[in-house]
Amino acid sequence: MAAQTLDGKATAEAVRRDLAAEVSTLREQYEVQPCLAAVLVGDDPASQVYVRNKRQGCEAVGIRSVLHRLPAATELPRLLDLIDRLNEDRSVHGILVQLPLPRGLDEAAVIERIDPIKDVDGFHPVNLGLLAAGRPRLVACTPLGIRVLLRRAGIETRGRRIVILGRSITVGRPLALLLSQKGPDGDATVTLAHTATVDPAALCREADVVIAAAGQPELVRCDWIRPGAVVVDVGIHRRGDGSLCGDVHAPSVSQVAGWLSPVPGGVGPMTVAMLLHNTLQAARLQIGLLQGNESRPGS
Repeated sequence: MAAQTLDGKATAEAVRRDLAAEVSTLREQYEVQPCLAAVLVGDDPASQVYVRNKRQGCEAVGIRSVLHRLPAATELPRLLDLIDRLNEDRSVHGILVQLPLPRGLDEAAVIERIDPIKDVDGFHPVNLGLLAAGRPRLVACTPLGIRVLLRRAGIETRGRRIVILGRSITVGRPLALLLSQKGPDGDATVTLAHTATVDPAALCREADVVIAAAGQPELVRCDWIRPGAVVVDVGIHRRGDGSLCGDVHAPSVSQVAGWLSPVPGGVGPMTVAMLLHNTLQAARLQIGLLQGNESRPGS
């Protein structure tokens, strides 16, 4: 029997409807419209598409978005000066610097320059540290989206064995922290596998949930997956013929897994939806409606 689909597109649409109502309430009761400032350096085609999709998502739920374009030759001091000005602008609640940056720009320095309370990507060391301490505030969008996707599908994480392939600060590490948090949508036993892991396939075969964020096209094959397991595919790659695939070999894995997220239409839409959620949360934090702990989006 083919795996059931973890439909990120439909789930993201439902989350956006909820967010639109919450944004409307914020505007009516507090006369505050959440605002996301996006910074795009250079003319990378993929980055332009990502920023456009994020801005369209903002408009769909009533979040104001502004775009700052800088040439690829921009030097670090000019970029940091722009971030400083956005940090000081009280009408801006969230700051998104689209990654990757052009060669020669220090991404770590740029991320650390963003005010943590406006860090809607959730990459600032302060926000990562709060997550590690069990007090999540603004959490990286892809991990947060995966958690909501699992919850909306009715997939329990408490007591489950979860293997995550990939240890990046954008997905793997924060996701491991998030799913092992004490409480709802957490309490999992998480193994974080990486390039030095011996026999990752054997680890995956013991898992109730496998989350592939390794950055390798179709790495995960059917013999990696225990029958009935949940498989979340975070990767997205373009084949030589122009078609898309993920980190999972979907045709074979779909015949073994109980659930499988598609590529595209799985994790990607959830990432954008969580960016909108984080922008709303950042606005609430900045006007004093929240005390710093992250809410449960899409409950």
